[in-house]
Amino acid sequence: MKEKSQVEDIDRSIYDFKDDEKDAYRIKAGLTPEIVQKLSKEKHDPAWMELFRLHSLQIYNEMAVPDWGPSIEGLNMDQIVTYVRPNTKMKAKWSDVPEDIKNTFERLGIPEAERKSLAGVGAQYDSELVYHNVREEVAAQGVVYTDMESALTGEYADMVKKHFMKLVKPTDHKFAALHGAVWSGGSFVYVPKGVSVEIPLQSYFRLNAPGAGQFEHTLIIVDEGADLHFIEGCSAPKYNVANLHAGCVELFVGKNARLRYSTIENWSKNMYNLNTKRALVEEGGTIEWVSGSFGSHVSYLYPMSILKGRDSKMEFTGITFAGKGQNLDTGAKVVHIGENTSSYINTKSISKDGGISTFRSSVVVNKGAESAKSAVSCQSLMLDSESRSDTIPAMDIRTKNANVGHEAQIGSISDEAVFYLMSRGMSEEDARACIVSGFADNVSKELPLEYALEMNNLIRLEMKGSIG
Repeated sequence: MKEKSQVEDIDRSIYDFKDDEKDAYRIKAGLTPEIVQKLSKEKHDPAWMELFRLHSLQIYNEMAVPDWGPSIEGLNMDQIVTYVRPNTKMKAKWSDVPEDIKNTFERLGIPEAERKSLAGVGAQYDSELVYHNVREEVAAQGVVYTDMESALTGEYADMVKKHFMKLVKPTDHKFAALHGAVWSGGSFVYVPKGVSVEIPLQSYFRLNAPGAGQFEHTLIIVDEGADLHFIEGCSAPKYNVANLHAGCVELFVGKNARLRYSTIENWSKNMYNLNTKRALVEEGGTIEWVSGSFGSHVSYLYPMSILKGRDSKMEFTGITFAGKGQNLDTGAKVVHIGENTSSYINTKSISKDGGISTFRSSVVVNKGAESAKSAVSCQSLMLDSESRSDTIPAMDIRTKNANVGHEAQIGSISDEAVFYLMSRGMSEEDARACIVSGFADNVSKELPLEYALEMNNLIRLEMKGSIG
């Protein structure tokens, strides 16, 4: 078998295979009140949601496109299809899912992961969930894990209405408004007071349709004293037209509760990833973010934590890999409101073949956040002279009684380290991949085994061609 040495030779088949489009319904491209109303009708929205969508569209049309980050000039909303419904209804049995869609998720390893180590799985294909299941023993604890549409119109409708886009408001930025107008799919999770979910829940998002957008909404409520680990995975094949991901994640962490939210994101290189994630943490609560960003042409992604309650905590651990043709602008935000709150942001970024990686952080300590502690650490590894890495930290401290620090390091792979590993029998490519995997180890060790393996495989995949 020929050893691959160039970027063009990369076998990305596990992610880049394309299914024939057999979607039952595809709304016309563009963004008008008529399209939004048609989408709302397709979704069987309650009246308040249709009004919410139309109001969000109005806000979207009034707001300017962000001009402070990577260029998104190649994204034309007149050419984006905002809703593609696959040719199936959601199934609770894997055997009932249509073969072509089932094969897609089988090749991505989702059913196997469910059997081995997950408490529940939701699988979204284009704009709709096609499969959703939760283990009986988890459901018996009172844990609710369902699709957003069922939650919106079912017995949890009032809970959804109370929380939906209250953390991420349509007025926050243009693509939050877009999400409010055209959202579809996603997961709703409620963990009752005092319940600890011992094994993770997972949602996997697959965008197959060319020229389409995916706008899933994830709403998780972890009640007082409860504990949950939620995993999000996503991928798409590469097309010659732009695709858009503008999802939204809202996390509510109750008093003395804990939520870990892990993401392995491997969108294709024609994707504009303009996702928004935010958590509100009550007294004594903890939010932990684990994030791996490998795909997309352009990313704007900065998960935000609002530490509202006294003694609440946040930890963010992230890795970003920017290769040829990628401009990934990522980071994290935190707002300290309660007394004695603490946050720690620890990120690693890797850039090669002219890729651009920008780390952007924002730490705000309000006047009443006495004894707050925050530390930010970002490390960047550039694999060649064509690549670029920038660090843009921002801090707004409104109290004298706070402990805040920031450190940044930028470096390259040591020739001596590569030589040492090659002298032990490794190829130069394997030696460099080994060093990069070690650099990213603090993220992979925070993931369950299957996802740590996936992340390391992605690193190896991205390293192919880095010396050719």
